[in-house]
Amino acid sequence: MGPEEPASGAGRPLGLLALIRQIGATIVALVHARIELFATEFEEELQRRFIIFIWIMLALLFAGLSVLMLAITVLIIFWDEHRVLVAALITGAFMVSAFVTAFLAQAQVKHKPRFLAASLEELKRDSAQLERRR
Repeated sequence: MGPEEPASGAGRPLGLLALIRQIGATIVALVHARIELFATEFEEELQRRFIIFIWIMLALLFAGLSVLMLAITVLIIFWDEHRVLVAALITGAFMVSAFVTAFLAQAQVKHKPRFLAASLEELKRDSAQLERRR
């Protein structure tokens, strides 16, 4: 190696083009990581909602069958004496149950975690870190 030839990258400062490439690569890696996090969170949320939906449907099916059988049993017991009163009471109990469960479902929806919360938090951290570097 002669005196005119530059050293092979050891201790040599990066040129402007190399620096731009390095910044570009960093930005691409950052965006790629955030997109992967978004996709993972989205898939997890879909799976969670589907599983919850299946459990809710099964619970509703069995609860409905149980309540229906109970209502029929009570109606049969009181068939001769107070069938209209018992039918009205059973209907009222069904209506109260519907209102209570609707209220509880609404409370669950209000207290669920925010969609994409982890992705948004990561973006806030990235933004704060970029602001500190300025």
